[in-house]
Amino acid sequence: MESIWLTSSLWFALALLASLISIRIGISVALVEILVGAFAGNLLGLTPNAWVSYLAGAGSIVLTFLAGAEIDPEVVKRHLASSVTIGLVGFVSPFVGVLLFARFVFGWNWQQAEIAGLALSTTSVAVVYAVMVETGLNRTELGKIILAACFVNDLGTVLTLGILFANYNGWLALFGAVTAFAMWVLPKFVPIFFAAVGSRVSEPESKFILLILFLLGGAANLAKSEAVLPAYLIGMALAPFFLRERILAQRLRVMAFTLLTPFFFLKAGALVSFKAMVVSFGLILASLGAKTLTKFVGIWPLTFAFGFGRREGMYTTLLMSTGLTFGSICALFGLTNGIIDRAQYTVLVVAVIGSAVVPTLVAQRWFQPTLKPAEEDNNAE
Repeated sequence: MESIWLTSSLWFALALLASLISIRIGISVALVEILVGAFAGNLLGLTPNAWVSYLAGAGSIVLTFLAGAEIDPEVVKRHLASSVTIGLVGFVSPFVGVLLFARFVFGWNWQQAEIAGLALSTTSVAVVYAVMVETGLNRTELGKIILAACFVNDLGTVLTLGILFANYNGWLALFGAVTAFAMWVLPKFVPIFFAAVGSRVSEPESKFILLILFLLGGAANLAKSEAVLPAYLIGMALAPFFLRERILAQRLRVMAFTLLTPFFFLKAGALVSFKAMVVSFGLILASLGAKTLTKFVGIWPLTFAFGFGRREGMYTTLLMSTGLTFGSICALFGLTNGIIDRAQYTVLVVAVIGSAVVPTLVAQRWFQPTLKPAEEDNNAE
Protein backbone atom coordinates (compact mmCIF):
# COMPACT_ATOMS: atom_id res chain seq x y z
CA MET A 1 0.00 0.00 0.00
CA GLU A 2 1.32 3.42 -0.97
CA SER A 3 2.39 5.69 1.89
CA ILE A 4 1.40 9.28 1.22
CA TRP A 5 4.33 10.49 3.31
CA LEU A 6 6.91 8.39 1.50
CA THR A 7 5.47 9.51 -1.81
CA SER A 8 5.61 13.12 -0.62
CA SER A 9 9.22 12.70 0.46
CA LEU A 10 10.12 11.43 -3.01
CA TRP A 11 8.59 14.46 -4.72
CA PHE A 12 10.31 16.86 -2.32
CA ALA A 13 13.60 14.99 -2.71
CA LEU A 14 13.32 15.61 -6.45
CA ALA A 15 12.46 19.27 -5.84
CA LEU A 16 15.48 19.64 -3.55
CA LEU A 17 17.73 17.91 -6.07
CA ALA A 18 16.52 20.32 -8.76
CA SER A 19 17.28 23.31 -6.51
CA LEU A 20 20.81 22.07 -5.81
CA ILE A 21 21.48 21.44 -9.50
CA SER A 22 20.08 24.87 -10.38
CA ILE A 23 22.37 26.56 -7.86
CA ARG A 24 25.35 24.59 -9.13
CA ILE A 25 24.95 25.22 -12.86
CA GLY A 26 23.19 28.59 -12.76
CA ILE A 27 20.09 27.62 -14.79
CA SER A 28 16.48 28.47 -13.91
CA VAL A 29 15.16 26.07 -11.27
CA ALA A 30 11.89 25.67 -13.22
CA LEU A 31 13.84 24.31 -16.17
CA VAL A 32 15.80 21.91 -13.96
CA GLU A 33 12.59 20.71 -12.25
CA ILE A 34 11.13 19.78 -15.64
CA LEU A 35 14.28 17.86 -16.54
CA VAL A 36 14.43 16.09 -13.16
CA GLY A 37 10.72 15.22 -13.43
CA ALA A 38 11.30 13.77 -16.91
CA PHE A 39 14.09 11.49 -15.67
CA ALA A 40 12.04 10.45 -12.63
CA GLY A 41 8.97 9.74 -14.74
CA ASN A 42 10.83 7.62 -17.27
CA LEU A 43 13.46 5.92 -15.08
CA LEU A 44 11.69 5.68 -11.70
CA GLY A 45 8.12 5.35 -12.96
CA LEU A 46 7.03 8.54 -11.16
CA THR A 47 3.34 9.12 -11.88
CA PRO A 48 1.34 12.17 -10.74
CA ASN A 49 -1.63 11.24 -8.56
CA ALA A 50 -4.70 13.28 -7.62
CA TRP A 51 -3.12 15.34 -4.84
CA VAL A 52 0.02 16.01 -6.88
CA SER A 53 -2.18 17.22 -9.74
CA TYR A 54 -4.05 19.51 -7.34
CA LEU A 55 -0.84 21.06 -5.99
CA ALA A 56 0.50 21.38 -9.53
CA GLY A 57 -2.68 23.20 -10.58
CA ALA A 58 -2.49 25.51 -7.57
CA GLY A 59 1.16 26.14 -8.42
CA SER A 60 0.35 27.21 -11.98
CA ILE A 61 -2.33 29.63 -10.69
CA VAL A 62 -0.10 31.27 -8.07
CA LEU A 63 2.89 31.38 -10.42
CA THR A 64 0.79 33.08 -13.09
CA PHE A 65 -0.47 35.60 -10.54
CA LEU A 66 3.08 36.41 -9.43
CA ALA A 67 4.14 36.89 -13.06
CA GLY A 68 1.31 39.38 -13.59
CA ALA A 69 2.16 41.16 -10.33
CA GLU A 70 5.70 41.83 -11.64
CA ILE A 71 4.42 44.12 -14.39
CA ASP A 72 5.47 47.72 -13.76
CA PRO A 73 2.86 50.02 -15.36
CA GLU A 74 5.34 52.90 -15.44
CA VAL A 75 7.77 50.85 -17.52
CA VAL A 76 5.03 49.94 -20.00
CA LYS A 77 3.90 53.59 -20.23
CA ARG A 78 7.43 54.89 -20.69
CA HIS A 79 8.17 52.45 -23.52
CA LEU A 80 4.61 52.00 -24.76
CA ALA A 81 5.17 51.94 -28.52
CA SER A 82 8.22 49.66 -28.60
CA SER A 83 7.22 47.29 -25.79
CA VAL A 84 3.60 46.83 -26.93
CA THR A 85 4.48 46.45 -30.61
CA ILE A 86 7.36 44.01 -30.02
CA GLY A 87 5.29 42.10 -27.46
CA LEU A 88 2.21 41.77 -29.69
CA VAL A 89 4.19 40.79 -32.78
CA GLY A 90 6.27 38.45 -30.60
CA PHE A 91 3.02 36.63 -29.80
CA VAL A 92 1.11 36.82 -33.10
CA SER A 93 3.96 35.84 -35.42
CA PRO A 94 4.88 32.49 -33.77
CA PHE A 95 1.28 31.70 -32.84
CA VAL A 96 0.08 31.96 -36.44
CA GLY A 97 3.27 30.51 -37.90
CA VAL A 98 3.49 27.47 -35.62
CA LEU A 99 -0.28 26.88 -35.81
CA LEU A 100 -0.13 26.66 -39.62
CA PHE A 101 3.07 24.60 -39.47
CA ALA A 102 1.52 22.07 -37.07
CA ARG A 103 -1.70 21.89 -39.08
CA PHE A 104 -0.31 21.51 -42.58
CA VAL A 105 3.17 20.03 -42.03
CA PHE A 106 2.58 17.82 -38.96
CA GLY A 107 -1.03 17.08 -39.95
CA TRP A 108 -2.44 17.86 -36.48
CA ASN A 109 -6.09 18.89 -36.26
CA TRP A 110 -7.00 22.55 -35.72
CA GLN A 111 -7.35 22.37 -31.93
CA GLN A 112 -4.06 20.52 -31.57
CA ALA A 113 -2.40 23.06 -33.85
CA GLU A 114 -3.83 25.88 -31.71
CA ILE A 115 -2.27 24.34 -28.60
CA ALA A 116 1.04 24.07 -30.47
CA GLY A 117 0.82 27.71 -31.54
CA LEU A 118 0.03 28.85 -28.00
CA ALA A 119 2.73 26.73 -26.33
CA LEU A 120 5.41 28.05 -28.70
CA SER A 121 4.19 31.66 -28.87
CA THR A 122 5.32 32.51 -25.36
CA THR A 123 8.41 34.16 -23.99
CA SER A 124 9.86 33.23 -20.60
CA VAL A 125 9.50 36.04 -18.08
CA ALA A 126 11.32 33.87 -15.53
CA VAL A 127 14.34 33.24 -17.76
CA VAL A 128 14.51 36.77 -19.14
CA TYR A 129 14.11 38.39 -15.71
CA ALA A 130 16.86 36.20 -14.25
CA VAL A 131 19.20 37.14 -17.11
CA MET A 132 18.36 40.83 -16.74
CA VAL A 133 19.11 40.86 -13.01
CA GLU A 134 22.26 38.76 -13.35
CA THR A 135 23.75 41.01 -16.05
CA GLY A 136 22.45 44.31 -14.64
CA LEU A 137 20.47 44.99 -17.82
CA ASN A 138 17.28 45.38 -15.79
CA ARG A 139 18.60 48.89 -14.94
CA THR A 140 18.96 49.87 -18.62
CA GLU A 141 16.45 51.22 -21.12
CA LEU A 142 16.96 48.14 -23.30
CA GLY A 143 16.35 45.78 -20.39
CA LYS A 144 13.17 47.58 -19.38
CA ILE A 145 11.82 47.46 -22.94
CA ILE A 146 12.53 43.71 -23.21
CA LEU A 147 10.83 42.98 -19.87
CA ALA A 148 7.76 45.04 -20.76
CA ALA A 149 7.54 43.31 -24.17
CA CYS A 150 7.71 39.90 -22.45
CA PHE A 151 4.69 40.79 -20.32
CA VAL A 152 2.69 41.93 -23.36
CA ASN A 153 3.64 38.75 -25.24
CA ASP A 154 2.51 36.43 -22.45
CA LEU A 155 -0.68 38.42 -21.90
CA GLY A 156 -1.55 37.72 -25.53
CA THR A 157 -0.95 34.00 -24.96
CA VAL A 158 -3.05 33.82 -21.80
CA LEU A 159 -5.96 35.80 -23.29
CA THR A 160 -5.97 33.74 -26.49
CA LEU A 161 -5.92 30.48 -24.52
CA GLY A 162 -9.04 31.64 -22.70
CA ILE A 163 -10.76 32.87 -25.88
CA LEU A 164 -10.09 29.77 -27.99
CA PHE A 165 -11.08 27.10 -25.49
CA ALA A 166 -13.94 28.70 -23.58
CA ASN A 167 -17.60 27.73 -23.95
CA TYR A 168 -19.51 30.80 -25.08
CA ASN A 169 -22.56 30.67 -22.84
CA GLY A 170 -24.00 32.27 -19.73
CA TRP A 171 -21.20 30.89 -17.56
CA LEU A 172 -18.62 32.66 -19.69
CA ALA A 173 -20.51 35.95 -19.46
CA LEU A 174 -20.71 35.55 -15.68
CA PHE A 175 -17.01 34.68 -15.50
CA GLY A 176 -16.10 37.76 -17.55
CA ALA A 177 -18.26 40.03 -15.42
CA VAL A 178 -16.89 38.66 -12.12
CA THR A 179 -13.29 38.94 -13.33
CA ALA A 180 -13.80 42.50 -14.59
CA PHE A 181 -15.42 43.49 -11.28
CA ALA A 182 -12.56 41.92 -9.32
CA MET A 183 -9.96 43.78 -11.44
CA TRP A 184 -11.79 47.05 -10.74
CA VAL A 185 -12.49 46.68 -7.01
CA LEU A 186 -9.43 44.80 -5.71
CA PRO A 187 -6.84 47.57 -6.30
CA LYS A 188 -9.03 49.83 -4.15
CA PHE A 189 -10.00 47.25 -1.51
CA VAL A 190 -6.73 45.37 -1.00
CA PRO A 191 -4.62 48.25 0.42
CA ILE A 192 -7.38 49.14 2.91
CA PHE A 193 -8.01 45.54 3.96
CA PHE A 194 -4.33 44.64 4.28
CA ALA A 195 -3.64 47.78 6.32
CA ALA A 196 -6.52 46.85 8.64
CA VAL A 197 -5.44 43.23 9.24
CA GLY A 198 -1.73 44.02 9.32
CA SER A 199 1.14 41.60 8.87
CA ARG A 200 0.43 38.59 11.10
CA VAL A 201 1.92 35.16 11.62
CA SER A 202 -1.40 33.73 10.43
CA GLU A 203 -0.81 35.37 7.00
CA PRO A 204 -4.31 36.81 6.37
CA GLU A 205 -3.02 38.67 3.28
CA SER A 206 -1.75 35.53 1.60
CA LYS A 207 -4.93 33.65 2.46
CA PHE A 208 -7.05 36.43 0.97
CA ILE A 209 -5.07 36.35 -2.30
CA LEU A 210 -5.42 32.57 -2.52
CA LEU A 211 -9.17 32.87 -1.83
CA ILE A 212 -9.61 35.30 -4.73
CA LEU A 213 -7.42 33.26 -7.12
CA PHE A 214 -9.16 29.96 -6.38
CA LEU A 215 -12.63 31.55 -6.48
CA LEU A 216 -11.95 33.06 -9.90
CA GLY A 217 -10.28 29.83 -10.98
CA GLY A 218 -13.51 28.01 -10.11
CA ALA A 219 -15.50 30.54 -12.13
CA ALA A 220 -13.10 29.96 -15.05
CA ASN A 221 -13.67 26.21 -14.84
CA LEU A 222 -17.44 26.67 -14.90
CA ALA A 223 -16.97 28.67 -18.11
CA LYS A 224 -14.68 25.92 -19.49
CA SER A 225 -11.82 28.42 -19.51
CA GLU A 226 -8.39 28.18 -17.86
CA ALA A 227 -7.78 29.25 -14.24
CA VAL A 228 -4.47 30.94 -15.12
CA LEU A 229 -6.33 33.61 -17.14
CA PRO A 230 -7.96 35.44 -14.20
CA ALA A 231 -4.82 34.84 -12.11
CA TYR A 232 -2.69 36.75 -14.63
CA LEU A 233 -5.25 39.56 -14.96
CA ILE A 234 -5.62 39.95 -11.18
CA GLY A 235 -1.84 39.97 -10.84
CA MET A 236 -1.66 42.80 -13.38
CA ALA A 237 -4.40 44.74 -11.58
CA LEU A 238 -2.60 44.43 -8.23
CA ALA A 239 0.91 44.97 -9.66
CA PRO A 240 1.26 48.60 -8.45
CA PHE A 241 0.42 47.50 -4.88
CA PHE A 242 2.77 44.50 -4.89
CA LEU A 243 5.59 46.55 -6.42
CA ARG A 244 5.36 48.76 -3.31
CA GLU A 245 4.83 45.85 -0.90
CA ARG A 246 7.90 43.81 -1.78
CA ILE A 247 7.93 41.91 1.53
CA LEU A 248 4.41 40.58 0.97
CA ALA A 249 5.29 39.64 -2.61
CA GLN A 250 8.38 37.84 -1.32
CA ARG A 251 6.31 35.86 1.21
CA LEU A 252 3.95 34.71 -1.54
CA ARG A 253 6.91 33.84 -3.75
CA VAL A 254 8.53 31.75 -0.99
CA MET A 255 5.29 29.86 -0.39
CA ALA A 256 4.79 29.23 -4.10
CA PHE A 257 8.33 28.15 -4.94
CA THR A 258 8.63 25.97 -1.84
CA LEU A 259 5.33 24.09 -1.82
CA LEU A 260 3.45 24.58 -5.10
CA THR A 261 5.45 25.29 -8.25
CA PRO A 262 7.87 22.34 -7.84
CA PHE A 263 4.89 20.00 -8.25
CA PHE A 264 3.80 21.82 -11.42
CA PHE A 265 7.20 21.64 -13.12
CA LEU A 266 8.04 18.14 -11.86
CA LYS A 267 4.64 16.92 -13.11
CA ALA A 268 5.21 18.63 -16.46
CA GLY A 269 8.50 16.76 -16.77
CA ALA A 270 7.14 13.43 -15.52
CA LEU A 271 4.59 13.40 -18.34
CA VAL A 272 7.35 13.62 -20.97
CA SER A 273 7.98 10.28 -22.67
CA PHE A 274 11.63 9.55 -23.54
CA LYS A 275 10.46 6.97 -26.06
CA ALA A 276 8.20 9.50 -27.76
CA MET A 277 11.03 12.05 -27.61
CA VAL A 278 13.38 9.73 -29.51
CA VAL A 279 10.73 8.78 -32.04
CA SER A 280 9.64 12.41 -32.51
CA PHE A 281 13.08 14.04 -32.38
CA GLY A 282 12.65 15.45 -35.87
CA LEU A 283 9.30 16.98 -34.93
CA ILE A 284 10.87 18.54 -31.82
CA LEU A 285 13.65 20.16 -33.84
CA ALA A 286 11.14 21.34 -36.43
CA SER A 287 8.91 22.84 -33.71
CA LEU A 288 11.81 24.64 -32.07
CA GLY A 289 12.97 25.88 -35.46
CA ALA A 290 9.47 27.08 -36.38
CA LYS A 291 9.17 29.04 -33.14
CA THR A 292 12.61 30.63 -33.45
CA LEU A 293 12.18 31.47 -37.14
CA THR A 294 8.76 33.07 -36.70
CA LYS A 295 10.00 35.07 -33.69
CA PHE A 296 12.90 36.38 -35.77
CA VAL A 297 10.70 37.21 -38.77
CA GLY A 298 8.36 39.21 -36.53
CA ILE A 299 10.67 40.87 -34.01
CA TRP A 300 14.06 41.45 -35.64
CA PRO A 301 12.84 44.02 -38.23
CA LEU A 302 11.00 45.90 -35.45
CA THR A 303 14.21 46.36 -33.48
CA PHE A 304 15.65 48.31 -36.42
CA ALA A 305 12.43 50.30 -36.78
CA PHE A 306 12.69 51.38 -33.14
CA GLY A 307 16.34 52.35 -33.47
CA PHE A 308 18.02 49.41 -31.76
CA GLY A 309 21.62 48.72 -32.72
CA ARG A 310 22.45 45.53 -34.60
CA ARG A 311 23.80 43.81 -31.49
CA GLU A 312 20.95 45.03 -29.27
CA GLY A 313 18.37 43.98 -31.86
CA MET A 314 19.73 40.45 -32.06
CA TYR A 315 19.92 40.22 -28.26
CA THR A 316 16.31 41.38 -27.90
CA THR A 317 15.07 38.92 -30.54
CA LEU A 318 16.90 35.99 -28.95
CA LEU A 319 15.56 36.68 -25.45
CA MET A 320 12.04 37.16 -26.82
CA SER A 321 12.42 33.69 -28.41
CA THR A 322 12.74 31.97 -25.03
CA GLY A 323 9.86 30.12 -23.40
CA LEU A 324 9.20 28.01 -20.33
CA THR A 325 6.41 28.63 -17.82
CA PHE A 326 3.44 29.62 -20.00
CA GLY A 327 4.53 27.24 -22.76
CA SER A 328 4.44 24.39 -20.24
CA ILE A 329 1.07 25.56 -18.92
CA CYS A 330 -0.45 25.61 -22.43
CA ALA A 331 0.93 22.17 -23.32
CA LEU A 332 -0.26 20.68 -20.02
CA PHE A 333 -3.69 22.27 -20.55
CA GLY A 334 -3.92 20.53 -23.91
CA LEU A 335 -2.91 17.15 -22.47
CA THR A 336 -5.16 17.41 -19.40
CA ASN A 337 -8.20 18.28 -21.51
CA GLY A 338 -7.57 15.51 -24.04
CA ILE A 339 -6.80 17.89 -26.91
CA ILE A 340 -3.31 16.49 -27.52
CA ASP A 341 -1.86 13.08 -26.68
CA ARG A 342 1.29 12.31 -24.67
CA ALA A 343 3.49 12.09 -27.78
CA GLN A 344 2.36 15.53 -28.97
CA TYR A 345 2.76 16.87 -25.44
CA THR A 346 6.34 15.56 -25.39
CA VAL A 347 7.11 17.30 -28.68
CA LEU A 348 5.82 20.63 -27.38
CA VAL A 349 7.37 20.51 -23.90
CA VAL A 350 10.81 19.45 -25.15
CA ALA A 351 10.66 22.22 -27.78
CA VAL A 352 9.68 24.67 -25.02
CA ILE A 353 12.63 23.52 -22.89
CA GLY A 354 14.94 23.90 -25.88
CA SER A 355 13.69 27.45 -26.42
CA ALA A 356 14.53 28.28 -22.80
CA VAL A 357 18.12 27.11 -23.20
CA VAL A 358 19.39 27.66 -26.75
CA PRO A 359 18.43 31.32 -27.43
CA THR A 360 19.55 32.34 -23.93
CA LEU A 361 22.98 30.76 -24.30
CA VAL A 362 23.50 32.27 -27.77
CA ALA A 363 22.39 35.72 -26.60
CA GLN A 364 24.65 35.67 -23.54
CA ARG A 365 27.65 34.24 -25.37
CA TRP A 366 27.73 36.35 -28.53
CA PHE A 367 25.28 39.27 -28.36
CA GLN A 368 25.23 40.65 -24.81
CA PRO A 369 25.12 44.45 -25.17
CA THR A 370 27.20 47.00 -23.27
CA LEU A 371 25.47 48.38 -20.19
CA LYS A 372 23.94 51.81 -20.62
CA PRO A 373 22.09 53.23 -17.56
CA ALA A 374 18.40 53.96 -17.89
CA GLU A 375 17.21 57.58 -18.06
CA GLU A 376 15.90 57.57 -14.51
CA ASP A 377 19.26 56.30 -13.24
CA ASN A 378 21.04 59.13 -15.01
CA ASN A 379 18.59 61.67 -13.64
CA ALA A 380 19.10 60.31 -10.13
CA GLU A 381 22.81 60.98 -10.43
